[in-house]
This record gives sequence, structure tokens and C-alpha cells, in this order.
Amino acid sequence: MDFLEPAFMQRSLLAAVLVGITAPAVGIYLVQRRQALMGDGIGHVAMTGVGLGFLLNSSPVWMATLVAVAGSIAMELIRAYGKTRGDLALALLFYGGMAGGVMLTSLSTTGSNANLTTYLFGSLSTVSPEDVTAISILAAFVILITVGLRKQLFAVSQDEEFARVTGLPVRAMNLLIAVTAAVTVTVAMRVVGLLLVSALMVVPVAAAQQLSKSFRATFVLAVATGITVTLAGTVTSYYQDVPPGATIVLYAIGIFIALTFLAAPLARRRARLAEAGAQDCDARVPGTRRPTDDVKV
Repeated sequence: MDFLEPAFMQRSLLAAVLVGITAPAVGIYLVQRRQALMGDGIGHVAMTGVGLGFLLNSSPVWMATLVAVAGSIAMELIRAYGKTRGDLALALLFYGGMAGGVMLTSLSTTGSNANLTTYLFGSLSTVSPEDVTAISILAAFVILITVGLRKQLFAVSQDEEFARVTGLPVRAMNLLIAVTAAVTVTVAMRVVGLLLVSALMVVPVAAAQQLSKSFRATFVLAVATGITVTLAGTVTSYYQDVPPGATIVLYAIGIFIALTFLAAPLARRRARLAEAGAQDCDARVPGTRRPTDDVKV
């Protein structure tokens, strides 16, 4: 347990737990909405916020949050109203965010390409106490929204028309999901990195779906998977001196592959048990005959 002794590892592990909770908690709604790559787009836009933080000599985390929120709202509005040129507008937004981040970082006196790389791919040693404070506040907001409004968010993500008929403010809920996803990206960028955070939002959810069918079970299993891979990746990064973001994502993909192979025999076992239960039920009901009863061997 010597990895708990350095102060930077204590901060990194706390940040990893928060990221492991928040990323799948938001990702489950994005997967339901078939917007699995939305986190990747927001990560590109957040690069401009990081560069702006360096340029203004302010917190890159908070500046990235502001820019990512603005970008996510623009993305949602483009999705809702951009009927013909929506894909082109999103592409310009994504690539402009990347270019803006690199340009602003190069113009600043406190930032460099090396500094920007730590935000792109994550870094353990650079997680400061100020970063932990910002991550904790933002993570609390994400957890409050994703758990407290889970029924409403699930309804909107599953069927917008039905949610609108039931009286839910669909447009406001869509914007709330987009803003929450943007906040999650900035929460995770110090541990996983802006370019890999989308994987942590999607892969644990996809892995959980291999075993569970209900929304609640998928939510719990996805969050448990997220916490497991972020902690395992952080500790592995400390001992092996490898990038934490890449390590975390590879662990998540490994769990997804393992659960995919495990899901097939479990599904066959459930099918056999269901068939056996149906046959037993038929045998207990007088006069019930299955089609195979008429076959003479």
C-alpha cells in the first residue's frame, strides 16, 4: 500500500473515484440517446478552455468547464435545429475547439505543448489540490443531476415524444444532459484526458449492458466498473510509469470483452431455465398440452 503515501497519489485516487462515478453516470444517458461520441466532441471543444486558462493565467479546469458548457449547448441546439448542415456545423465546432486550444496555449506565457498534453491524455503528478477541489464540486453537481433526475432523464433519453406527451420539459432536459456531459468531461480530463474521456463514458455502460437488462442494474454495474478501472489504472500507472488515461481505457475495454464472452453462456442458461419453467407450469395445469405432446415416437 505504499502507493497511498505520496500526496499526489492521494489526490489522484480521489479524482479517479469521482471520475469513475460521474463518467458512466452520464454516459448511460448518452448511450440511450445514441450519442456515444458526444463526449469526444465536447473534449475537443474543452481544449479551447484549457488554452484560455493558460493565456489568462487562471484555472484551466474552470475555464474548460465554461467553454465546454457553452460548446455542449451549441451542440444540442445544432442537433435540434440543424436539419441540413448540422454535421458540418458540428465538425467546424470540434476542429475549431482543437485548433483554438493549441493556438491559445502557444500564445500564453504559462502554458506549453507539454502542459496541454497532460490535459489531453491525463497525468497523475499534475493533479493539484485546487484541481481536486474543482473536480469535487463539479462531480457533486453531476451526481446530483444524474441520480436525482434519473427518471426524467431516462424518459427523455428513451422516447422524446412520449416524454413530451407526459408533460416533461424535453428541451430543458436535453440541454441539461448536454451540460452535465460537458461538466463530466472537465471532471475527467485530469485523470483520463480530454481525448479519452468519451471511452470512459461509454465502455463501462456497454460492458454493464452485457449482463443487465434493467436501467437501474445497468447504472449500478456501469458505475462499479468505472470505479474499478479508474482505480486499477491509476495504481498501475504509478507502478509501471504508463499513461493513466490509456491504462484506464484499456482496462475498461478488457472488462467489456470479458463480460461479452461471459454473457453468451449466461443468456443460454437463462433461456434453458425459462423453457424448463414453462414446461413445469404446463405440467401443473390440467388439460394443457404442448405441441410436442401429439408427436408419437
